[in-house]
Amino acid sequence: MNEGKKVLVTGASRGIGRAIALAVSGAGYHVTAHYHKGKEVAESLQNEILQKGGSIELMQFDVSNRDECQKKLEQWTEENGAFWGIICNAGISADDSFPGMSGEYWDSVLRTDLDSFYNVIHPLIMPICRKKQGRIITISSVSGITGNRGQVNYSAAKAGIIGATKALAVELASRSITANCIAPGIIETEMIRNVPMDIVLPSIPMGRTGKPEEVAALAVFLLSESASYITRQVISVNGGMV
Repeated sequence: MNEGKKVLVTGASRGIGRAIALAVSGAGYHVTAHYHKGKEVAESLQNEILQKGGSIELMQFDVSNRDECQKKLEQWTEENGAFWGIICNAGISADDSFPGMSGEYWDSVLRTDLDSFYNVIHPLIMPICRKKQGRIITISSVSGITGNRGQVNYSAAKAGIIGATKALAVELASRSITANCIAPGIIETEMIRNVPMDIVLPSIPMGRTGKPEEVAALAVFLLSESASYITRQVISVNGGMV
């Protein structure tokens, strides 16, 4: 059913992005798996998907580099046509209390986590608009909804993603293109390795961390035809956190 539909997943080599790439491929889409660093890790994802009979290609670029994104993505579109789906997952964190936060920490997170919204989606959007069909999914965070101590930069970027996604959804709705945002909570990835779980777990009503596959399942649904009337939404996957 999804044969021939192409989906770009940024930050696909690790964590939530990897789980999304695997799930999207398992649903029958062709996956363009983006990575920046760690070619061997990306190749292991590629091998896993190919062994399962899926369709995948790798694409390397820096989502914070606007010129590089434009060049790579426009070239891809010229050769392959429009994507069906864009899943903007790539992101970093650089935590510190705001009084001690360096300009480098602020800039690196905003450029990677928020500027990438423009850098990745903008070069690809007109071909999708011309086809009048498609799905855009962005990955925010509970930190972008509630704010989080030590993450003023990350919270700012993730809140910005929510606003940008909602505005884009309004612009694209008449063309039957949806744009939605997933806001994960505490998910079992490398990003939470320094999180004090004894403090965090009591704030999660379900009393556990989430799995990347639980986020990926929602992404696959939002790509589907069944989600064609869902747009401009922020959907949390966080075990009941407020």
